[in-house]
Amino acid sequence: MKLYDVEASGNCYKVRLLASLANIELQLEPVDLANNEHRKPPMADMNPLAQVPVLVDGSSVLRDSQAILVYLAGTYGGLAWWPSHAQGQAEITQWLSFTANEIQHSLCAARLVQKFAAPLDKAAALAKSPAVLLLLDEHLRNNDWLAMARPTIAECAVYPYVALAPEGDVDISPYQHVAGWMKRLETLPGSLPKP
Repeated sequence: MKLYDVEASGNCYKVRLLASLANIELQLEPVDLANNEHRKPPMADMNPLAQVPVLVDGSSVLRDSQAILVYLAGTYGGLAWWPSHAQGQAEITQWLSFTANEIQHSLCAARLVQKFAAPLDKAAALAKSPAVLLLLDEHLRNNDWLAMARPTIAECAVYPYVALAPEGDVDISPYQHVAGWMKRLETLPGSLPKP
């Protein structure tokens, strides 16, 4: 399996994190964004959105980090990371959606502006970030994990941009339950340090 990867990308980090935690072997194929490799073949052929990550597994070609997490967990991770029942899948999917919406437009956007000069509204992203972190913190007040009372791909989806939030000038220190959750994840066997 090959992962088209950018080391500093939080979305690529999600996939590498799951692979490391679940002992899934990936061959990393670095993509040079500065030289627009993501906009040229073979990347442009695999993902017309010109984004990373892209996963190639035999004849399967997948884009979008959340979709790749579901695929890897469902195909190679066993039931530990992605359950077979609808209730568990729905619990996890809530957090995948939270990542793709609330986190994307707050913590992630602030980092993209600060670290990569992305043409986004950093002030708006920073204004949204406390509410996002508070919601996460309140959930973790009574839960050790995001879904199913155990680590799942929900952790792999949410953790990277929370851990990387300070790179966008987002202060995560007031959220003690988030901090406890991050420490629990970081001490799991196979946990991968942030890039």
